[in-house]
Amino acid sequence: QVHLVESGGGSVQAGGSLRLSCVASGYTYSTGCMAWFRQAPGKEREGVASISPSGSRTYYIDSAKGRFTISRDNITKMLYLQMNSLEPEDTAMYYCAAQRSGTCGLAPRLYDYWGQGTQVTVSS
Repeated sequence: QVHLVESGGGSVQAGGSLRLSCVASGYTYSTGCMAWFRQAPGKEREGVASISPSGSRTYYIDSAKGRFTISRDNITKMLYLQMNSLEPEDTAMYYCAAQRSGTCGLAPRLYDYWGQGTQVTVSS
């Protein structure tokens, strides 16, 4: 059984930074894309960043480009999201997601496994 567990969320002021982490267990780590999603109250879940199995290709939502960096370590089975220059609009629950195999992207339907989420709150 696959388990994804996120950590690293918290409350920061605008302009601050956070680093989210996701540890995977029971998952064949090097075969599928992984991603970070977020969902704010009253809004749909949206893909923030995704990364290919090897880590060589990354994809970002426009609002995250230049501020967020997704990375993965296939040895330790960790996924990361470095978030800099945070804005109040980044406030949301952030979820780690993984797929068995397939195309990378930011659509939720591409992913098979989900974590429980970690809250990020950015105050102005």
